[in-house]
This record gives sequence, C-alpha cells and structure tokens, in this order.
Amino acid sequence: MTSQLLLCGGAVVLPGEIKQQDILIEDARILAAGAHLAGDAPQATHVDINGLTVFPGLIDVHVHLREPGGEHKEDLYTGTCAALAGGVTTVLAMPNTDPPITHRESLQDVLASAAARTVCDYGFYLGGTLDNAEEAAAIPDAIGLKLYIGSSTGSLLVDQLPAQIAHFAAYPRDRIIAVHAEDEAAVQYYAGRGQRRPPMCATLATAHVIALAEHFERRLHVCHVSTAYELALIRNARARGLDVTCEVTPHHLFLSMADEQRLGALGQVNPPLRSPEAVDALWAQLDVVDMIATDHAPHTLDEKNSASPPSGMPGMETMLPLLLDAAYHGRLSLPDIARLTSTRPAEVFGLANKGRIAPGHHADLTLVNLNHQWTIQNEGLFTRCGWTPFAGLSVHGKVEQVYLRGKQVFDGDQILAQAGDGCLVLQG
Repeated sequence: MTSQLLLCGGAVVLPGEIKQQDILIEDARILAAGAHLAGDAPQATHVDINGLTVFPGLIDVHVHLREPGGEHKEDLYTGTCAALAGGVTTVLAMPNTDPPITHRESLQDVLASAAARTVCDYGFYLGGTLDNAEEAAAIPDAIGLKLYIGSSTGSLLVDQLPAQIAHFAAYPRDRIIAVHAEDEAAVQYYAGRGQRRPPMCATLATAHVIALAEHFERRLHVCHVSTAYELALIRNARARGLDVTCEVTPHHLFLSMADEQRLGALGQVNPPLRSPEAVDALWAQLDVVDMIATDHAPHTLDEKNSASPPSGMPGMETMLPLLLDAAYHGRLSLPDIARLTSTRPAEVFGLANKGRIAPGHHADLTLVNLNHQWTIQNEGLFTRCGWTPFAGLSVHGKVEQVYLRGKQVFDGDQILAQAGDGCLVLQG
C-alpha cells in the first residue's frame, strides 16, 4: 500500500531560481512539486515547512569512511550519520582503507558491511594499483576508479607510468577515473628541500592525467583542485572537447595557509592549504568547478597531535553551513549551492534519480533555516573523530530536517534513520 507525504510551503531551490512550492512524496519518490498541492493530496500526511528552504539532498563524491581498518576514527555508521547531520544523503567513499578496496572480494566485503550499517545512500570507488588494471576494469559495482598518482593516506600509489597507462587503456570509456593529482616525484623533490607539496606538484600531475585522458579518450575527474593553475588546465581541456570534471573542497575555499599556522596539524591536508590569493582565485573561477566535495578525512586528535600527524580533516557536517554563510554574504547563490553539491554530482556520476527536486526523482531533501545564526563547535558532532577545523566560527544557516527517499532521517538534533537504511547507488 502506497503512502503519501506533503511538505507544505517551503522555498524550493531549483535550477537557477527559488520558488515557494509544496512537495508531494509517494513512497520513495517525488510525485509532484508545485504551488498549492494540498487539494490534490487529501490522503497525504501534511507537514508545514514554511520558513525553511529546501535543497535536493547533497551528494558528497569524496569521503573517507575509514572502514575497514580505521574504525577508531570513523566507520560506516558514524560517517554516514555525520553525512545526514550535514544534509548529505549520498556519499561516494574512497578505497584507501586497510586493507584497501582493490579487487572484487574486498569491494564485496565492504558493500556487505555498508548494506547493514549505513544510514544514507552510498557508493564505493575501487582503488587502482600497479597491477590490477584488468581486474578493476571488469568490476561493475564500483562507482568509479580512484588513482593516487601522488602519495596520501594509505598504501595506494600508482606513480609508475606503465601502470597509469594500463588503467587508462583498460577502464571502460563510460565510467569515471578519479585522480589524486599530485606528482610524486615533485612531492619527494620538494620535501627534500623543506617544502610541502607546493602548487607545482598539482600542476604537473593535472597536466599529466589530462594528457592520458585525452590520448585514451577516457572520462577524468580531478579531485580536490586547489589552485588556479589546475583550473586553467581543465578549462583548456574542455575547450578541446575532453570530458574532464573537477571538485573543490570546502577547506580549500574557506581556509588558507594562514589558518594552518593557527590550526597546526589540524590544518594539515593533501594537497595543502594554499595562500589567501589562491583561495580568492578558486572563488573567482567557480564557473570551472563542477562540484564541491568534502574529502572528509577524519583522524583522531591523538593522531593529529602526534610526532607524525596524518593529513586530512573531517568536513561533511560543516560543508553546507559554510556554503549557506557564503551565500548570506553574497559570494554565491542558493541555486549555485544546489548545482555544486547535488545536481552536478548526480549528472557527472550518473545518479539518474538524484540531484533534483522534480517528479520521478528520489525524495532526498535537505531543509535548512537560512536565518539561524550559530557557532560551529566540536561538541555534538556525529563524526567519531569529534573535531572540526571550523570550531568557533559563526555562520548563518543550519540544517533542520533531512529526508532520504521520502523518510525523515534527521530532525536537526538526532539521527532518525536506522543502520541499514542506506542503499547502494550505481551509475546509470
């Protein structure tokens, strides 16, 4: 027996505009969206959302859930709880776990765990290695291939040209190769001279993988772009007809190396935080950016305060509040936020039923109060690591309700979903 839910009177964020609309949900999907739908749905349960702004549920295409092997700092349940608290209803998780997700069996193992323990929808990348190009190309249940051509957390590193060529030659043309684009030789060269991954490392690697994608006619997604140099290369590649997309992280938009001096190891990430001028250049070229993705990479405070702190920071619970605050100050529009965090990610990764508030799409909805001013704090976070580099920052805009496939899963304070409520998403 079908059930209907009518969300009444919200300000709905649509492509290029915002409209006061009702949203009629039947089971998991949006049945209709428009003004004054109450008369068309007499049997529906009515929920008044007047005063709230409705975004399509956010899609974070770059998260580290740390399971298996890193459950002391995050796991499939805590990580997806953090996602819902941030308005994120779908996450695409990275393979640099311990052991890494690099073959059919390791992917099936984590998919089985995710089916039982996640509270939002999910997909997983398969990790490329020096010798798994043929097997990786034949595995259909991964959302894409992740290549680390520069070293980062975990054991995955494909810095040898023959292995890179093998992956680009073998991976299906209709699927995405996502790349951590820092040139490992340059990383090591500069490290020997006391410099930590300057922009040259990213520029060299981005030019390199664009050349591979062009030669083999493959789809390329460049992760965590942090400089105008990379964006210029991507803009030029698109002008030549290449299918190249990219993401920018909130920490590269809202923090700089000046903040790293204040934060210490809590601000250490790969690629590093850049100069204030580089941050301004990212904002000035958002037209090149396809999506904003958190690179949510939790580590414990003990790990961060150790003699050899790992790189990475959590981000899913703060991404949307930061962007809403930026919109409050006129740096981008609410439709821009929806495009960068939901609509475009769904398009690029082939999530056909997500990313829009439109009939037939999944009723994945994030409802926010634009006028709620509050201070981000470490206390109350759902991520297991329990800290954020944005603690103490006052922002305008707060997540009040989240719906996943028509079911309310977050009420502004508590996770209402149950472990196992998440579903696997695949391209197509």
